[in-house]
Amino acid sequence: MATRPVTDPPVPRLPPPGDGSAGLRLPGALAALLSSSMLRYVVRRVLWGAFMLLVVTALTFLIFFAFPSADPAALRAGRQATPELIAQIRHSLGLDRPLYVQYGRFLKGLVLHFDLGYSYQNEASVRSELFARLPATISLTLGAFLVWMLAAIPVGVVSALRRRSVLDRALMSGALIAISAPVYWLGLLALFAFSQGIGLLPLLPGAGSYTPLTVDAWRWFTSLLLPWIVLAAAFAAFYARMVRGNLIDVLGEDYIRTARAKGLRERDVVYKHALRSALTPLVTMAGLDLGILLGGAILTETVFNIPGVGRYAYDAIVNADLPAIQGTVLLGAVFIITANIVVDILYAFLDPRVRY
Repeated sequence: MATRPVTDPPVPRLPPPGDGSAGLRLPGALAALLSSSMLRYVVRRVLWGAFMLLVVTALTFLIFFAFPSADPAALRAGRQATPELIAQIRHSLGLDRPLYVQYGRFLKGLVLHFDLGYSYQNEASVRSELFARLPATISLTLGAFLVWMLAAIPVGVVSALRRRSVLDRALMSGALIAISAPVYWLGLLALFAFSQGIGLLPLLPGAGSYTPLTVDAWRWFTSLLLPWIVLAAAFAAFYARMVRGNLIDVLGEDYIRTARAKGLRERDVVYKHALRSALTPLVTMAGLDLGILLGGAILTETVFNIPGVGRYAYDAIVNADLPAIQGTVLLGAVFIITANIVVDILYAFLDPRVRY
């Protein structure tokens, strides 16, 4: 007679200690995120970023005092200043105190009150000045980013698919010219060709015409169209060449030949399989470039007289305004560090092989 195997009775599943109801449990995705290695990686990067910001502020102070381009007290006093007046201004600005005292006062205000100090030139709050100018820089940067991506990806794909053709050579030659052209020269050329008042074809507003988006959306768009194109030209050319090279390499991979052997349409092979792999390396470059430009596109804002962070940084350097220089450098470092963290996180979604 067959005997039935003896099994242990089922053990009831009990809720975790302190868990009164299922409704209080964390969702599965959130619980996985909180316990994931990615979260620990992000926390480490944020802490490392805070340390790097501290190093950036210290280096800015040392460079300013070790290699002074000008005396801010003398600049503020004017051409007919006396030594007594310059000494008085230096005392009022705190420049006669030891370097460690000035740096400690800056760190105290930054950590406790997010205070970036006051300009040596007009006693204006650096934090207020940066926040007032940040919308113009964001508008310039995001618009240029959109233009160069919309131009670079199609040009790179077409050049890769028609490699060594006349069209490919023409597009890559144009990209080489755009990379080689200095931004300030290209900006002046664009103003001479298309700006109203002095342009040969006065189609768009010229320098100093920036209008905030909240004031007039159409004037905001037209005033930034030339700066967008000028700022995006070199980036679009570089990215187009990178897309072309990456896509040519990917199209020679074994899995692409396998996809073609399965009978997939060439359009699906290129856009659904090859292009995604070819664009993955661009994420790092795009994130870093975007972070750098958010810190201030100095040349473009100066040529077109856009009241952004880059123009503010240029004026601060010319006038040896340490609080303003410190504020712009710190803001740029924040954007670059944030862009690095975001890029590393996006990589995990774009490339499943990435682990933290």
